[in-house]
Amino acid sequence: MLVTGLGSLPGTDMATAIRRTFEQVPDFPYLPELPARGPWAAMIGRGLGLVAGIGADFEAGVWRLAPTAGVDLRRARTTLRDDLDMLEEAAQGYTGPFKAQVTGPWTLAACVMAAHTRRVLADPGARRDVAQAVAEGVRQLVAGLRARLPGCELLVQVDEPALPAVLAGAVPTPGGAFRHTAIELPEVATALGWVAAAAAPAAPAIHCCAPGLPIAALCTQAGFAAVSLDVGNLAGPDFEALAELLEAGKCFWMGALPTGGLDRPCGVDELRERGLQTLERVGVAPPDQLALTPACGLAGFAQRDVAAAFAALRKAAAQVEEELAAG
Repeated sequence: MLVTGLGSLPGTDMATAIRRTFEQVPDFPYLPELPARGPWAAMIGRGLGLVAGIGADFEAGVWRLAPTAGVDLRRARTTLRDDLDMLEEAAQGYTGPFKAQVTGPWTLAACVMAAHTRRVLADPGARRDVAQAVAEGVRQLVAGLRARLPGCELLVQVDEPALPAVLAGAVPTPGGAFRHTAIELPEVATALGWVAAAAAPAAPAIHCCAPGLPIAALCTQAGFAAVSLDVGNLAGPDFEALAELLEAGKCFWMGALPTGGLDRPCGVDELRERGLQTLERVGVAPPDQLALTPACGLAGFAQRDVAAAFAALRKAAAQVEEELAAG
């Protein structure tokens, strides 16, 4: 059973963050995100920095689509390119699974403005354009990673924290008085399918730290090979859907480490129990289909707590795997 992180870390020193990622999750490292560097390095800015052929700018704390790239979007693209250069240097000689995270098209549509008065989510043409641009950006990212990290088994994690709200019609309009109309599942799955297909030959995974994700439908219809979820959000139908996915050979990354509202990270015993209790509901699966992870990013943690959290996850994963082997 592998252990990995899900994206964000504290601090602003990317070279150090990459090195620590290879040290702290050596069997499944990933390209970290450091949102403390500024809006161009946070989830939405970094996501826009990846997409191809779309301009945007950042004004008064809001990202907006624009005819050309504003200074913050240009900085987002430069920052990502520099991060990939540092990754290439740090990963010399590494072979094994490696993961990069991208912001999904529906979270971008829910958070980015298409004009001064409405979100991308409200405009069918804009949300289609954004989804296709994300897919092209993923295709370019994977090609670049394959050139920089030959011999690695690449995975692309598509982050969609806003997706349940998109499906439920719960995304507020800019003024907050109303809610955007719910987007139907077929349109959602089609757009995500473009992104998942663009990741090939890397394996695509979908991550959501909010409850209410239609797990089976998205993994099956959109073609994701793995799903990453906060185990604290799972309800009865979720366990049944996850059992079906595992039987179909897909992977489940268990977000067993809570990332908000804690005085300290969970210890090994707590993490082991959360993992085992989840698997009791889902059913036993081969360890190579499972990973133990934080529930979400760790940008809110202190540096020392990040190291302690990953150490606890590694020990807990080993113990869970031993108990599964023992029957």
